[in-house]
Amino acid sequence: MTTLKAGDPAPAFELPNQDGAIVRLADQRGKVVVLYFYPKDDTPGCTKEACAFRDMRAEFQAAGAEIFGVSRDSVRSHRKFADKYGLPFELLADEKGEVCRAYGVIKEKSLFGNTALGIERTTFVIDPEGRIARVFPKVKVDGHAEEVLAAVREAAQTKA
Repeated sequence: MTTLKAGDPAPAFELPNQDGAIVRLADQRGKVVVLYFYPKDDTPGCTKEACAFRDMRAEFQAAGAEIFGVSRDSVRSHRKFADKYGLPFELLADEKGEVCRAYGVIKEKSLFGNTALGIERTTFVIDPEGRIARVFPKVKVDGHAEEVLAAVREAAQTKA
């Protein structure tokens, strides 16, 4: 599995959002895309991360960016999560894990001495030309949305 880095083309994808509508990365050309991968809907860290992006959405939009959350949860689970916390951006259901694998975020994780494959919290900033501008691996939730916004503003400047 190759690790994606700044400058690499972002892997194309088509995934259903929380309403079942298909979202394609190709349709986002010309915009900065924040693609954040998270382990599970409605868990403490994932909720905190989603709410931080929610609370800063206007600033992301002002910088010309669209936010997309991706996990292996179902469309139905995403709908409940989005409704419960008033999430105004799209949550993408990668139930088969194909996009997670393409972006290299499926990692072996350890919890209470047990190991399993799961999503490592990772955020990608994709520039308007569809190239990866920045990768945030092993994300710590506190302050993350602010860091990503700074990277978005940088990526938007390269377009100008």
